[in-house]
Amino acid sequence: MTTVNNPPDGSPPVDSPPRVGGWTRFVTARPRLSLLAALVLTVLAVLAGSGVADKLGSGGWEDPGAESTYATEALEREFPDSQPNLILLVDSGRASVDDPAVAAEATRLAERLSGEKGVVGVGSYWGTKAPALRAEDGHEALIAARITGDEKTMGETLDRIAPSYRGTQGPLEVKIGGIVAVRHEMQTIIQEDLTRAEIIALPVTLVLLVMVFGSAVAALLPLGVGIVAILGTNAVLGALTEFTDVSIFAMNLTTALGLGLAIDYALFIVRRFREEVSGGADPTTAIGTTLRTAGRTVLFSALTVAVSLAAMLVFPQYFLRSFAYAGIAVVLLAAAAALILLPAALVLLGHRVDSLDVRRLFRRGRAKSTGPGTEGSTQNGTEGSTPNGPQNGTEGGTEDRTAWGRTATLVMRRAPFFALGTTAVLVLLGLPFLGVKFGTADDRQLPSSAESHVVQQHIRDGFPGTPGGGLEVLAEGRATQAEYAAYKERVAALPDVARVDGPLVKGDTAYFTVQPEGEAVDEAGQRLVGDLRATEAPFDTKVTGAAAVLVDSKKAIGDQLPLAAAFITVVTLLLVFLLTGSVLIPIQAVLLNALSLTAMFGAVVWVFQDGHLSGLLGFTSSGSVETTLPVLMFCVAFGLSMDYGVFLLSRIKEEYDHTGDHERSVRLGLQRTGGLITAAAVILAVVMVAIGTSRVTNTKMLGLGIALAVLMDAMVVRSLLVPAIMRLTGKATWWAPGPLRRFHQRFGLSEADPTPAKQPNRETELDTDPETNPDTDSERDAVGARG
Repeated sequence: MTTVNNPPDGSPPVDSPPRVGGWTRFVTARPRLSLLAALVLTVLAVLAGSGVADKLGSGGWEDPGAESTYATEALEREFPDSQPNLILLVDSGRASVDDPAVAAEATRLAERLSGEKGVVGVGSYWGTKAPALRAEDGHEALIAARITGDEKTMGETLDRIAPSYRGTQGPLEVKIGGIVAVRHEMQTIIQEDLTRAEIIALPVTLVLLVMVFGSAVAALLPLGVGIVAILGTNAVLGALTEFTDVSIFAMNLTTALGLGLAIDYALFIVRRFREEVSGGADPTTAIGTTLRTAGRTVLFSALTVAVSLAAMLVFPQYFLRSFAYAGIAVVLLAAAAALILLPAALVLLGHRVDSLDVRRLFRRGRAKSTGPGTEGSTQNGTEGSTPNGPQNGTEGGTEDRTAWGRTATLVMRRAPFFALGTTAVLVLLGLPFLGVKFGTADDRQLPSSAESHVVQQHIRDGFPGTPGGGLEVLAEGRATQAEYAAYKERVAALPDVARVDGPLVKGDTAYFTVQPEGEAVDEAGQRLVGDLRATEAPFDTKVTGAAAVLVDSKKAIGDQLPLAAAFITVVTLLLVFLLTGSVLIPIQAVLLNALSLTAMFGAVVWVFQDGHLSGLLGFTSSGSVETTLPVLMFCVAFGLSMDYGVFLLSRIKEEYDHTGDHERSVRLGLQRTGGLITAAAVILAVVMVAIGTSRVTNTKMLGLGIALAVLMDAMVVRSLLVPAIMRLTGKATWWAPGPLRRFHQRFGLSEADPTPAKQPNRETELDTDPETNPDTDSERDAVGARG
């Protein structure tokens, strides 16, 4: 960006001469070669990223270094039948499960399953007579087993054996469930839903872009940038799967950010390019100015979004780390495509970027209705405007003649009211989050019709206790039967313990199963985990089970959350300071960005945890929010808020660098970017809502929650709260102590272009902006004619 020199006497900053470096020459010298190279790389990315979904995992919520993870792996190794991940729900119809014919067929089914390759630890009600494996009505019972291997191997085994067991088996009706079935079905549904979301989002996005740009040619450019970013990120994720685990949920973020940010960046680049061309610059000069100004802001914005997403790398769960991998890759690729491919295309298109203007028909109709001689004589109520030249306006007069100008004026005139009122509303919307309850992802993430969800729901509703939801205590070290018995008695005496089974001993290793009295992962179950870990034993003990995994996951997130928050805060403060040279603006940016997310977090609890609108949105509430989701949603939404914040602040800073008039700079900054930010937010929200149509609850929550956060940020925080707060802080907004001011003079960044191409008069240039003001029809027609 352009270096800004701030005079020590407090007068408006003076821009240094522009430096046209090799980057602009590189982009504009061989545009056809750049596009050809991009096409080749995109084809290679398609080949490298093909089938990436099959390589991704559907888990990743556990802390790999936690006690529960160690215990689970040890039990899987030593006692595979203690960790069943495959459940066959056997329905005997009207007969009892104890009927001889039913028992004989079920026993044959269990024996056949035990002979399957990759299946171990097969147990059944008919073999053990365990009450927990028999439904209370006597018409259903369970066969449990474990499929071995990694996630991919388990999925392949399930696909191979499931058709032989699902459905009618003699007098029995069999449904397949268990963790492996839940995760496999979730992976399949996510792939199907992602394809449907893309089919929904792409045409709707194209229609909105045509409405924003007017030109069908210009509207296709952002989609091209987005497609390149998405395909490139799929290739990156495919490569990462060779070295680490990656969650399939990350593909949803790839699609959403790939389209959303590509459209944001392309809107900004194309808008500035058209502004320069409409001012009389040739395409090459216009691209140079665009890259020095809007291009650098795009790069700066991409960096701030990437920083927010990079904070998820500090967490041990690969579910969160996967979103960082996908997010950073897609942000950087979207920025690279917007700064390399898009300028090359614009150089080749030149004035033809406004070709296929579908709004021209409407403009011609409006021109005829106004009568001859009126077009070009007045535009936006300003005397003396012409189709091809500047407009003459009164100082400050035209600033309030657009909706955004009037909004900015009204907000700043009533700044205390808007500041307090908007803050109060946002805080009120966030209050439900105070009642958040954290849980684990389970089968209720799936639609109620999904087979594995049906199986688990039958177990919850019809079987005694919590089959598969108990706690396991791994005991390592030599011990006598008396010592095992004494420990078992101490565990049985703990609060909230319904039953203790075991021990099952193998060498120096044993395990106990502890059944809690309530739900597997409720507050009592989590307290029981702590009590078990604190119980004295003559051997080493480690606790696992659903509640233990949740406790360890919450601890891992709690331990790393301050580091992630500090990372985001410090880097954001530094980046915004480099952009503005102000001490106060970075603090405002962090606080207002965080405040803009309150509605999202309140809605997450009110809708998804408490179950309001569950019928309308088509999901099953589990009564909790998965532990990692708030962290993920905060990092993504905070980054997108900073994206819009940078667009607004960079324009305000540009105006302030030119005039030194604080209030006018805020007004013009909002006036010049309000329509752009709103259009970008609406388009991104459409993409996120398309993602939110997923049948998987976590994906639905992610898509709809971030869509709400984006709209609140663009339409409430940027439009009302930011100008109100900046009006209240006045010129102190731009203050910085001497050492920091000198630091910014040397290293500071700005979008301001000191030698712009010929443009309309600064007082009225917004009124001739073809994207933000649809009333400048004759100006756009003139540009189209020159093309």
